[in-house]
Amino acid sequence: MTTLKTLQALKSCFAAGILLFILLGCDSSDDGSGEGYVKLYNLSKDSPSIYLTVDENLTEDNDDDDHFEQTFSAIIYGNAHSNISLTSQDYYYQLAWQDDDSSATDDLSVIYESSIVLAEDTIHMIVLSDSILSPQVMVHSIPVIDDDDDTSNDLFNLRVLNMHSNQQAVDFYLSKDNESFTEATLVGQYSYQQLSDNQKLDQDDYIFYITKAGSDEVLFTSSSIPFAYSSQNIMIVRDNSGAGTSPYVLDIMSDSTVINYVDDKAEAQFSAYNAVANHELLSNYQQAFALHINGVDDNPAIAFLPYGEVSNALILASGDYSVDLTNTENNIPLLSNHLLSLVENTNKTLFFYAEQEYIDTDNDGNIDENGDGIIDEIEVNLFSLMVENSSLTSIYEHEIEIVNLIQSDDFSQVAVYFVRQDEIIDSATYNREINYKSTNSIFLKNNSYQVFVVAEDNSSSIILSSFELILNEQSKEQFLILETSEDSPTGYKATMFTQTPDQESE
Repeated sequence: MTTLKTLQALKSCFAAGILLFILLGCDSSDDGSGEGYVKLYNLSKDSPSIYLTVDENLTEDNDDDDHFEQTFSAIIYGNAHSNISLTSQDYYYQLAWQDDDSSATDDLSVIYESSIVLAEDTIHMIVLSDSILSPQVMVHSIPVIDDDDDTSNDLFNLRVLNMHSNQQAVDFYLSKDNESFTEATLVGQYSYQQLSDNQKLDQDDYIFYITKAGSDEVLFTSSSIPFAYSSQNIMIVRDNSGAGTSPYVLDIMSDSTVINYVDDKAEAQFSAYNAVANHELLSNYQQAFALHINGVDDNPAIAFLPYGEVSNALILASGDYSVDLTNTENNIPLLSNHLLSLVENTNKTLFFYAEQEYIDTDNDGNIDENGDGIIDEIEVNLFSLMVENSSLTSIYEHEIEIVNLIQSDDFSQVAVYFVRQDEIIDSATYNREINYKSTNSIFLKNNSYQVFVVAEDNSSSIILSSFELILNEQSKEQFLILETSEDSPTGYKATMFTQTPDQESE
């Protein structure tokens, strides 16, 4: 009996030992079962959209079912991924851009690659900065903060990262939204590329201020920004590429978004383009106009803008303005009280064009009362179209904003084809359709293009205009303006000019 009990005890101990071994074994082999996070933040001003690829083993056969490799969506300048959840383990990663038509991982042009240890419950923020020709990459590891730690549930988390390209230290302040800089509290002083420790602050509405280190001259003031959740926020100080004079922009990065904040008092810029050709029904117009901004100055803001030309950029305080056009000979009004709305730090172009309107005097729906095939009465009026200019400065691809100002009874839209050497119109990868009085943008990689502007009239395709376009690393973002023209053999013309015209000299 004693022997039986001993055997049963031994069996129990053996079983318990096996169970303990299994549990310990599972625990010890569970190093890669946790989750970490990775994201790319693109701060390379002259870069195209950048792809992040995470690879378990760069040398391993990619056809292996167990091999992990994934390329995530491309990130433009000033933006970042949401936190990407991956099993915590060692990875390789690549940063690349799409230099041809394919976005497949193997076809991307790699600019940087390295390894990364993805730790559990940690956000690994990959920051790409400097020129794409000589990129700099840093990885910041940020522990995930459990919101359950905030038992009062009325705090939020804040870190500061200084990524301004002048590489100078900055002082970072905050105040409640009903206070001024005089009442502001210094959050800290941060050198270039320094990521601060986390601070917990009361959930509230705040205004943020930036000065150079040791200075009390405020160079950036944010609008009032609400913080109503126990979230992790990184306040990133970076370059301002907009129209305002403040050198700084503030990006607020959460787990899922990046929101850009510009200086609350930032100026704005606008230019004007004259697309108003001579017309017999515009007897007071002689192919040039003056532009007046009501309430700003008694003198015209633009004294003389000929047909087919764009003005220099004018700098104004942000706000809403009323714009008038007059002829340049005796100040006769051509257009009155058109809205010019300028948001802080933006650069816009106001296109002025003429439109024919067929008059139905008796409102019977018939504009040819006597049936002679001729429109009985036509009016010509001037209108405006506001377009926001691009602030991108990529050297490998460029934004073309197409503006269609062609009024026609035969077609209401046109198609624009950008045809490369090995293509024809039917096979052109890059093309856009644009309705009358509308705009559409397209991003083109550096190359030589034959550009065709085509309209459909019944079953016929008609080439309205064609020209050669060469884009290279020195090219700027462009407008492509489509208009009617009595001087063109086809009756139509295409005009291109840069989206960043010179500023008006004082």
